[in-house]
Amino acid sequence: MRKFVNFIISFRWYIFILIPLMTLAFAYQLKNAEFDGKYRIWFEEGSQTLIQYDNFRAIFGNDDAMIIVFSDENGVMNKKALGVIDRLTQKLWQTKYISRVDSLTNYQYIHTDKEYPDDIIVENFIEELETLTQEDLDKKKEIALREDVLVNRIISADAKTTMIVARLVPKAGDIRGSSKAIKSAVDTYILAEKESGYEFHLAGGPVVNHTFTSLAIHDVTTFTPMAIVISMLILWLIFRRPSGMFLTIAVVIFTFTIVMALQVLFGFKLNNFTANMPVFIIAIGIADAMHLYWIYLLGRYEGLDNIEAIHDTVSKNFLPIFLTSLTTAIGFASLGISHIVPIQTLGIATASAAIVAFVLTIVFIPAALAILNIKVKTKELKEKKVNTIAKAYSEFIVRNDRRIILICVVVFGFIGIGLTQLKVDSNAVRYFTEDVPFRKTVKIIQERLTGPMAYEIVVDSKTKDGIKEPLFMRKVEQFCTEFKAKFADVRHSSSLVDIVKKFNEISDNKKEIPNDKNLIAQYLLLYSLSLPQGMEINDKMDINEQLLRISASVNVVDTSKDLEMIAWAQRWWENTPYSAQVNGQTVMFANMQKDVTDTLISSITMAIILISIVMIFIFKNIKMIPIFIIPNILPIILVIGFMGWIGITIDIGVAISGAIIMGIAVDDTIHFLIKYQEARTKGYTLTESLTYVMQYAGSAIIFTTIVLSSAFIVFNFSQFMLNANFGLVTAIALIIAVLVDLILLPAVLSFYDSEDKSSLI
Repeated sequence: MRKFVNFIISFRWYIFILIPLMTLAFAYQLKNAEFDGKYRIWFEEGSQTLIQYDNFRAIFGNDDAMIIVFSDENGVMNKKALGVIDRLTQKLWQTKYISRVDSLTNYQYIHTDKEYPDDIIVENFIEELETLTQEDLDKKKEIALREDVLVNRIISADAKTTMIVARLVPKAGDIRGSSKAIKSAVDTYILAEKESGYEFHLAGGPVVNHTFTSLAIHDVTTFTPMAIVISMLILWLIFRRPSGMFLTIAVVIFTFTIVMALQVLFGFKLNNFTANMPVFIIAIGIADAMHLYWIYLLGRYEGLDNIEAIHDTVSKNFLPIFLTSLTTAIGFASLGISHIVPIQTLGIATASAAIVAFVLTIVFIPAALAILNIKVKTKELKEKKVNTIAKAYSEFIVRNDRRIILICVVVFGFIGIGLTQLKVDSNAVRYFTEDVPFRKTVKIIQERLTGPMAYEIVVDSKTKDGIKEPLFMRKVEQFCTEFKAKFADVRHSSSLVDIVKKFNEISDNKKEIPNDKNLIAQYLLLYSLSLPQGMEINDKMDINEQLLRISASVNVVDTSKDLEMIAWAQRWWENTPYSAQVNGQTVMFANMQKDVTDTLISSITMAIILISIVMIFIFKNIKMIPIFIIPNILPIILVIGFMGWIGITIDIGVAISGAIIMGIAVDDTIHFLIKYQEARTKGYTLTESLTYVMQYAGSAIIFTTIVLSSAFIVFNFSQFMLNANFGLVTAIALIIAVLVDLILLPAVLSFYDSEDKSSLI
């Protein structure tokens, strides 16, 4: 070790200059960084969910849309509001990447001709608006509120709110820049309608993608600098020296610049998780650098000169810092097995950051200290004199070890009961706080119109032209009725059955499905021939007329409820001669619930196994594994139990926190146990060993926890709930972890170990 440190000291100037220059070279690559906010990034290529959805789009087109909602307190059936609707409808038709627009004005109204009652007419609901009187519009309002396809879908039951739905072309979501182009175009259209005085609300895929991107950029440009500033302030308060603050932060900045540049070089795009990687790296880099700098200061206080203090701190910290970096890397790398792609990339990238941070810490800081030669006033320490607080702490732990263990078991057991109240929720709408414009729009749609989420149910009639069979159509009608009756959150359903019933009502005064297959075929043919270009019904059935699409509008619910409704729908069709598959983006994200749960369980399990193996090699005593693992599992169990008590659901942000909490929290345990092992090896008694731990590791453990929890807690202010929940849960867990490490762990050691020189370790 001395040769290694001497090498660093000899080449200190080269190291001190080369590392910043190398970092600048890497930083140049960041100009090529790209952000990917599309829904597809959440799924692996080859994912069955993604394949199923792509097959659906290939047959029926896109289920994604750009949605505009606005209200008029006097009712939208007036020339001003209808003029806005008509202009927006026409502009949306001309917008790139949009294939179809449905609104109140271009609704295809089916009715009979007054002069020729036997003729059925299909036309735009509002034609030649400027020629219509308010009396005409009032009659139109009465008609609209009788149309099942319109009321509480395109127009609210009180006729005050309306919705314009612009369907996207099938491949829009795969075209780079399409969402941005659509959103920009719609923003321009709305700006042109500013004089109307209406407040427009936007939803749909382009808005979601824009929201993902804008929030990620906001978080990385706001919370990363905030976390760095907070960390710098706390470091200044701890060390009272500019060197301690700047050297620690320098390691962090070098690390995340290099790692993010490598991500760009390898072709990875940033997403809402990896964009926040700098804050994760702050947590990794600061812990190592603080321990190294802290022991260096203690050495200088005890009278060591600059070079000897550097040797002392590297020799004492090399192994624990290496092990903490390794276990942190293991914690993050365990996320690489997740089937959720942003979690995979975050885990692998941040695991590599842990290794980079270790190298920079152990090389750059000693080189910098050798150059700076910090002036420290020596503190005279008598041979047996110990820190009063550390000694009092040790004596308290040894004296009350059984009481501490008992109290911890009771308190932790009570908190752990909250695990029974936990829910898993991966609903994409709830990824955002309620003050985000997109989520506000979703709330308005749900309260005033219909369910803002959609299930696309594809029913296979099993034969060509089978969808025209009266028996099949009645079965579809029965399903829709029972689905809505079974689940209050199912607001509406629509399919070609509605068109057939409407035609039959016009022709035969019976709003029902006719018994004649040929008559059904005639109705559909007549309807198709009457539709303007772009309004065809090929998005409702396949080319062989064997598959029928049912679109069910549902409320925003917990993912568990989504899965329950989806499973019920598929089971219902299993009891018929037909079959059905539930599809769409809502279903895709609902199916992520299993991946979220698997990520939490499998990543923690893998981290525990791998870290336990590392610990066996360190302590060479399998009896130490429970003592090591329990303090690091408890923070995860307790924070998740706490979540159950206060009603926070497990989402993707919480799912990734488990392995990360363990990877970071285990650092404290390693520093504690290695220092404890050093003391016992030197022949110290149990009390003296705990005192030694507090002198040389306790303060650093407490200070790093303060810095790290402060860095993570800033995420709680994010409007992206995955980040907010992750930050809150991680910060709380790290605080719990330090309490467990400094109270429960030494109490357990006191209970199992002995006061003589024989040690469990």
